[in-house]
Amino acid sequence: MAGAERVYLAVDMGASSGRVVAGLFDGQRIRLEDVHRFSNGGIAANGRLYWDALALWGHLQDGLRKAASTYADRVVSVGVDTWGVDYGLLGPGDELLGNPRHYRDPRTRGQLEKAWGVVSREEIFGLTGLQFMELNTLYQLLAMKEENPGLLDMAESFLMMPDLFHWWLTGTKANEFTNATTTQFCGATSRQWCTELLDRFGVPTRMLEELVHPGTDLGPLRASVAEATGLTQVRVVVPGTHDTASAVMAVPASSQPGVRPDWCYISSGTWSLMGAEIAAPVLSDRCRELNFTNEGGVGGTARLLKNIAGLWLLQECQRAWAEQGTSRTWDEIVQLAADAPPLASLIDPDRGEFVAPQDMPAAIRQACRQTDEAVPESDGAVLRCALESLAMRYRMVLDWTEELVGGAIDHVHVVGGGTQNRLLCQMTADACQRVVLAGPVEATAIGNLMVQVLADKQVASVAEAREVVRKSFSVEQYEPQNAAPWDEAHERFKRLV
Repeated sequence: MAGAERVYLAVDMGASSGRVVAGLFDGQRIRLEDVHRFSNGGIAANGRLYWDALALWGHLQDGLRKAASTYADRVVSVGVDTWGVDYGLLGPGDELLGNPRHYRDPRTRGQLEKAWGVVSREEIFGLTGLQFMELNTLYQLLAMKEENPGLLDMAESFLMMPDLFHWWLTGTKANEFTNATTTQFCGATSRQWCTELLDRFGVPTRMLEELVHPGTDLGPLRASVAEATGLTQVRVVVPGTHDTASAVMAVPASSQPGVRPDWCYISSGTWSLMGAEIAAPVLSDRCRELNFTNEGGVGGTARLLKNIAGLWLLQECQRAWAEQGTSRTWDEIVQLAADAPPLASLIDPDRGEFVAPQDMPAAIRQACRQTDEAVPESDGAVLRCALESLAMRYRMVLDWTEELVGGAIDHVHVVGGGTQNRLLCQMTADACQRVVLAGPVEATAIGNLMVQVLADKQVASVAEAREVVRKSFSVEQYEPQNAAPWDEAHERFKRLV
């Protein structure tokens, strides 16, 4: 059986870690094998925050070399997904113009208001359907235009992070659609670049590449990459390069994509991305007021969603305590939270001071003081406050999602690394009073791989690909309990936000 399996490689880069994962498909099920894992994160220098793109490229090639030694000529294709919004610029001679900046870099502060002074918030949303966040690519480019206009003028090619890696792999320049929709200058309905919007901001548009969609074959590996890695006859196939697009592709739902769903998803990791997969963007005033976003999905769908702070809150608590001399594993962190009293303190997890604090536990305690919530004294109480606040935020976003899609949502699919936090999954079921279906863990890599399987014509549709996911990976079900205390806490939480 193993000899008959076709092998696909997903390069899945997150904001804190990356991996190269092999998907072995036998025609009915797909199984995963880890090939290579590596750490990732922002590099601070000169008051700025960068990505180390060349180090990531090195890790990517290391993963391909390991795959070649394990699977030899059985590898069919490879595709890269990353986080959204960030980019690299190529200048004359295809020279990379500096290290790509991290979305948490402070240069975009104040850019939203400046942008609205040129083009109104209503008009920007009507064109792009995207939520307003200072980290969106549009505001990064406007900050770059202020900070270093000469560098922007030199740019001949604009490549988002996965596009950059695909170019290094193949020599083909293209902008993949699902990630392009995170820029806030891609048309929600036109599905083309909003060049007229960039013209009004004085941002050059000649650097924009052709938009391509998930499943596009960019061609073979460059000869130099094939020689360096030992992979021959391997194609590069574009997945949903925005990691959330790939994660939603792997949701083991049985409904047809684009039909009004009776489910919503939470792609749970450093960020929590919560929303619904729908046929067309929602561009109503209410959607804009709620600051929901419409991003591109696999198979021509739209992803109506909202960004929520996610496990970043816990990751930063873990980091702060480690710097103070107390290192804790994830299991220890979850146990500390489980042992703390329930629903004692709540915060709005999306407050600006939680974006990049020096000391997350101190920031959480300060937020409680400012809102007259009980100040969590112990570390466990801080963690419990963060987790329960996330669950309450999920409930609020669920209510809004039902309003925007015009119907009831019966259950919540949680995918990604957050599925391993069983305490948060149960809190989500309790807060939302919905059944929570948790899994698969490696949803982003699986979605990436299944697009490649689809492009290889081994499955016929997104629905059939999701059937493979259902057969291949287990899902844990959480039943809602204890509605009354969560209902009471929800009233407190609404006052906070």
